[in-house]
Formats: sequence, structure tokens, C-alpha cells
Amino acid sequence: MIIFIAFTFLICYNGFVEKAYRASLSSTYTYNCTITADSTLSNVTFFIPVPSDPSGNSPIVTRFSNQDITGIPKDWTVTLYDTGKATLVKITTPSIIPLEKTSSDKPFTITLSSAVPSDTVIDTRDPVNHSALFHPVQGLRQVSCSPGSSTGDKTPQCYRYLTSLYAEYQAPPDAAVNISSVITGKNSWKIFGYEFNEYSTGVITVLSGPQRGWNVMEGELISGTGTNEIPTLPAKSLE
Repeated sequence: MIIFIAFTFLICYNGFVEKAYRASLSSTYTYNCTITADSTLSNVTFFIPVPSDPSGNSPIVTRFSNQDITGIPKDWTVTLYDTGKATLVKITTPSIIPLEKTSSDKPFTITLSSAVPSDTVIDTRDPVNHSALFHPVQGLRQVSCSPGSSTGDKTPQCYRYLTSLYAEYQAPPDAAVNISSVITGKNSWKIFGYEFNEYSTGVITVLSGPQRGWNVMEGELISGTGTNEIPTLPAKSLE
């Protein structure tokens, strides 16, 4: 009788866990691209990498295609460009003119952003091989995580890598421009309490003076943040 009761309880418990997990599971990519400038830029063209997985699939491409990215100025022309090795967003505009009182300490900032629900669970433990990064990924190497990076039951894995960006514009010799992009993939659910796991990767470059050519972007990746103690369930798309 005790064995029967324990067995029945286990079945009911597993059923509850699976139902709660399935019902509350949510996966989302959050994307931000930020451009800061402390001086006027003229005849501007950028080719900025768009995050994609190793197969070339990107959660952000459709949003750019549909002009469904928050923060794009009205005088910008934004199109996608596929190199075969990476997807880039081409940005052209006659000028970027900072507001008054802009300085090197308080630069003019433009931020493009989008939150994109994922139809499938995001691989946050091995994003290098299965999730969106900024390609082409070059010189990938594992590094020590900074203090405070661990926020779950496992120590996250941290990496550095390089990619590239094209910039062309006229500007004063002392003009400073920073360009950065970040994408975070996050799964969250609630069974007896809120749980999540995520990865985040960002790239950045700092430019000085007028530009015409390709520049290196430094990338950082933090994977496996949060909890990996999730129910062992058959693979299934989110519903």
C-alpha cells in the first residue's frame, strides 16, 4: 500500500510539474543596438552585424525587414545585407546631429531595440553552436567570468571573441563614436517559484575621427546563467 501511494504521488507530482512548466514557459530574445556620438557625422553608412545562429537563422532579421525595430530615426534608411558568412544591417543617413549640450561625457545616443518571442526553447548553455551570436565569430576563447556573474545553480561560461563592422562618415578629427549591440536569450517558467536561464552576448567598437573602412568589434559572451534544473521532458516547441 505504501509503495502504491508513493507511486501514485510521484505520477501526480510529475504531471503537475510538467503541466506547470509547459503552461508558464516563455522564451524571448531581447536585442539592442546603440550608437553614441559627441559630434556631427555626415554622409553616414554603417554595416552592423545582426545576431544569427551558425546556420544563418536570426530572430531579429524579420523585425528589420518589417521595420519593426523601436528607435529608428525617420531619416535613416535601414536594409539587410547578407554576405554569405553573416547578416549585416546597412544604415544610411545624411547626417547624425547631436542635441545641444552634447559632450564626450554626455554623448548623443540612438538606441534600436526589439523583444522577439521564440517558438522554441533557447539553448542558453551552448549558444556558440545553437543560438544567435554576432557573426563572423573570430578568435573565440574562454575567459574567467567577472565577479558576480553567477546567478543560479551553475557557474556560467564566459568567452571573448572578435567580429567586424563597416563605418563611413565625415566628422571632426576629435569626434568619438561608440557602436554596440547586445542580444540576450532567456527562458523563464514558474512551477513553485519563478525560474529562468539565459545567455547574453554583446559587441562594441570605439571610433575616432572620420571613418571609411572595416573596424574590429570586441565581443563578450556569458552563457549558462540562471538555473539548469528544469523538468526532463520530451523535446517540444512552445505552445
